[in-house]
Amino acid sequence: MKVTQEKLDKSQIGLEIEITPEITKQKYEQVIRNLSGTVNIPGFRKGKVPRQILLQRLGVTRIKAAALEELIPDGIEEAVKQEAISAIGQPRLLSTFDDLIKNYEPGQPLTISAAVDVEPEINLAQYTGLEAKAEEIKYDPTRVDDVLDKERQEMATLVPVEGRAAQIGDIAVVDFKGVIVKAEGEDETAETTPIPGGEATDFQVELQEDKFIPGFVSGMVGMNPGETREIPAQFPDPYANEDLAGKPAIFTVTLKEIKEKELPELNDDFAQEVSEFETLEQLRASLEERYQKEAQNQTKANQQEALLAELLKHVEVDLPTTLIEQEIDAMLTQTAMKLSQQGLDVKKLFTQDIIPQLRERSQPEAIERLKRSLSIQEIGKRESIKVTAEEVAARVKELLEEYADEDIDQNRLQSVVENELLTEKIIDWLLANSSVELVPQGSLSPAKEPEAEAQSTEEATASLE
Repeated sequence: MKVTQEKLDKSQIGLEIEITPEITKQKYEQVIRNLSGTVNIPGFRKGKVPRQILLQRLGVTRIKAAALEELIPDGIEEAVKQEAISAIGQPRLLSTFDDLIKNYEPGQPLTISAAVDVEPEINLAQYTGLEAKAEEIKYDPTRVDDVLDKERQEMATLVPVEGRAAQIGDIAVVDFKGVIVKAEGEDETAETTPIPGGEATDFQVELQEDKFIPGFVSGMVGMNPGETREIPAQFPDPYANEDLAGKPAIFTVTLKEIKEKELPELNDDFAQEVSEFETLEQLRASLEERYQKEAQNQTKANQQEALLAELLKHVEVDLPTTLIEQEIDAMLTQTAMKLSQQGLDVKKLFTQDIIPQLRERSQPEAIERLKRSLSIQEIGKRESIKVTAEEVAARVKELLEEYADEDIDQNRLQSVVENELLTEKIIDWLLANSSVELVPQGSLSPAKEPEAEAQSTEEATASLE
């Protein structure tokens, strides 16, 4: 078989494959024999249909098409094997089927054009001596106090209060009913609209401004038990319920009871109640160590991210479609698994209409991820960076002990661990051979959102239990 190769874009190899006359003749005759034994033609027994009658009834074009359906994949597969091409994904036929039928003459050579994706060549213009900046995350001692205070708040007992008005920090028991009021410029004769779900009896609300819509809590400050007030408030914009976003409202509120929190003392008994530690000092030390390590790890992650971003500026790679599609598949599968673990119905979210849009939006990230991973692998090869079997075994053992109650595919785990350890080693080598300047937190990107800080604190609190 004669095969001519040509480099194409997107890391493809074009193949011009000449199938020998013997094969084109043999395949054509084989198809006729097979059809003769299976086709029903009135007046003839199966396998006894004369060749000329068969050709007249079925037509030469149909027989050629049937022969080509076997010649094409067999020819491409043999060509790839003959040329020792490490193809990825499925080969693509470049010749049109109609042209092949026209050009196909049994007993004559037949030329097929195809393309196969191959592993891309990585052009690293520079990967040592890189310079970048990364934000340094400093350990914040107040986070320990925040965690302990939040836990105290969770363990607080509510004590009824008499003889004073409501104030910030109290727990108020109220009846309320809310309506949407007319905005300025609206019809003055229009009736107010009840807020869907905007009423409750014996509702317990903590008097903190972030616990309800703006205006509601501040309007309750100074109320006495038994008092009723009309409190103006306004729904924020944006708001979860779009119909209420930005709308002014009035709540009729009756204060029935005031309670205040009685917090447990911050002592050894408290530490034993919320953690496995015997003393408050031990609990504090553990939290301090955790947050110090977290800050160090985040700083290192920032360094790595900055360095890899700089590395990509010096990388040229023509990615094959197969790799990009595989990476998108992996990303969507990972997303689907996370959503499923959260109890969401993935089938309703990943519909046939939505999937093409998701794939298109995922492509830029998939390309960047591939560039990173391929560049890291290339550096590992050039610098002969490897992990030992002992290192992999130690990490696998550690993980199996940590997740002893889970059913884990050990072969899969070993492969994942080996890849992760190798990646860590290569990135550490890059850091050692580059310069990443540490700059103050927030100087390169917007400050961390308060919600994110709160979530981090909640996670830490939950881990005490």
